Amino acid sequence: MRPDDLDALQAALWPDLEVVDSTTPDGRSVRYYRSGGNREPALGPEVGRSASPASSGLGSGRATEAKEAPAAPGLAPMALERRWNPVLGEWVINAAHRQERTFLPRPEACPLCPTRPGGPPTELQRPDFEIAVFENRFPSLVPGATVDPGRGTPLTPVAAAAGACEVVVYSPDHRAELAGASLRHLRHLIWVWAERTVALGARPEVAYVFPFENRGEAIGVTLHHPHGQIYAYPMIPPVIAREVASARGHDAATGRCLWCDLLAQEEAARSRLVAVSPTWVAGVPFFARWPYEVHLLPRRHVGSLAELGTDEVGDLARCLKAILGKYDARFGFPLPYVMAVHGRPTEPGFEGPYHLHLEFYPPHRRVDRLKYLAGSELGAGVFINDTFPEATAAELRALPPLDPAGLAEDEV
Repeated sequence: MRPDDLDALQAALWPDLEVVDSTTPDGRSVRYYRSGGNREPALGPEVGRSASPASSGLGSGRATEAKEAPAAPGLAPMALERRWNPVLGEWVINAAHRQERTFLPRPEACPLCPTRPGGPPTELQRPDFEIAVFENRFPSLVPGATVDPGRGTPLTPVAAAAGACEVVVYSPDHRAELAGASLRHLRHLIWVWAERTVALGARPEVAYVFPFENRGEAIGVTLHHPHGQIYAYPMIPPVIAREVASARGHDAATGRCLWCDLLAQEEAARSRLVAVSPTWVAGVPFFARWPYEVHLLPRRHVGSLAELGTDEVGDLARCLKAILGKYDARFGFPLPYVMAVHGRPTEPGFEGPYHLHLEFYPPHRRVDRLKYLAGSELGAGVFINDTFPEATAAELRALPPLDPAGLAEDEV
């Protein structure tokens, strides 16, 4: 995806976008996204305003993202490292400082709310934003990370936990929910995911960019303010590596995309579909591991959010809103979930078939019961699903909104 293509997408989706680059009180970078009509006063003269995306680093300035970024402040040496597991062939990240991260504070002490007049400083010093992205205070990966190779052995080496961890704040409103966001706001959020994927993926130490959201205490959320995260890994993570290997095998055997074939199969069967649009399809996969797991796939073969067209972004916003609405309607409360955005690896020289998709993993199997990962799942790697995908898909399909196209444009 070329930067000018992303700029063209932004011009169509968010023509009055203004971006302000600033810092948190302790010096980490923060980027505020807002519409030009938002005229709330800035908090502090040190915050510079970018009059246009190009002058704020979204256009010609985006090349600066590929430069070596400074290490996150406040991290002691060896606070982060990767350790190789030769038995499973995968890396484990050690980040002991994360034990001290903020845990379920009172709303008035939320660090993701804008700083209140006369109150203590939070991560966000200004309220006049729609979406904000900042460097995580408790990261698992940091730019410019180093490690002492002597801490490992030839059998179990160590490596630097280089990369980035960003927090994506969906709204300045502590009580907001992604499920209640307007379609316009969801389109803007999708563009921010795409912009950060391109920016982080351009860094030489980054091989994979992973936007995701953890929602609800049952998932392990430690802050209730509506937010997601983006991890920029120095390697292709194990789940994605397995997907890539399967896709390459399917391509070698058939000459076709694995996900395109799965999509064709689901549309032919129709029993597991939950929501459809002209450019996106959502359903419970045939092989669902979680009872109410849902996958969203674009009909067109694209590998990244940054490759989507305007209509595809619009349909994705509608499908996201439909799925989230169905989830909450099915359970009668804001359903906890993990939302994972799987896009093509950004590793230099990566080749191979890949198809963008989003996956939702809600842990509830009933209103009052959770699906726990226990002996079979954790010890043997075999998931046991207590339901059949056809049944849970039928439940979700029958709940409002029945058709993503019927969602009102100004619905909030």
